[in-house]
Amino acid sequence: MKRKRGGCNSFPIGEKMNDEYRIQELLQRDVYVGDKFVGVITGERFHPRDECVQSLRLQVVPGIAEEFMRKPAESAPLSKELVHSIRPDGAIKLSKSMRELQRRWRNTVRISEELFAPDELLDRAVLDNDGIDIGNVVGMVKIKRTYRGVVVNPHFMVKRKHGLPDTLIIPVGQLARTTSRLDEVILRCTVKRLTTLPSFLKLNGDDAEEFDEAE
Repeated sequence: MKRKRGGCNSFPIGEKMNDEYRIQELLQRDVYVGDKFVGVITGERFHPRDECVQSLRLQVVPGIAEEFMRKPAESAPLSKELVHSIRPDGAIKLSKSMRELQRRWRNTVRISEELFAPDELLDRAVLDNDGIDIGNVVGMVKIKRTYRGVVVNPHFMVKRKHGLPDTLIIPVGQLARTTSRLDEVILRCTVKRLTTLPSFLKLNGDDAEEFDEAE
């Protein structure tokens, strides 16, 4: 990954940043934990609710991904609360260690070659691979400390047509990709096919494993 200098900045260099920073002032800045180059800020989700925009998007250095992720990913979330200050060279300094960053990356959902934090998925529209809008993500399901599903409230017409419950759990393995511009999650299959999958039936059945619903 080629390292890039930060653009024009409005923060006192070397001083701690406040909570009023704008994404435009952080884009394309290098990110460091101590002297370790972690990656480059590429953007953030656009959403009117603050609780859905708690993370920045980070293009991760390949060597870092291989060392600190269970399975390397091209990009990952970076919690805004970890951003400490801008260094004299224009790079971003994080307030925590690589161990903390690694812990947070484990608390994510993998979609394609990217990791997503729960706040980045909350309230996204979920579409099947035929473009049918199923509903919106309202929560996450964790089983044994790993996210296994997203909780969706289906729209009335979809619910009636396919005989769906008021709330359903979609296995994370069926999340194929996201669209940042339209804030959507696209599934690997159709709604009809989804409801027949063993993983779907297991998560939504009466005999499903006990799980912790993430906040």
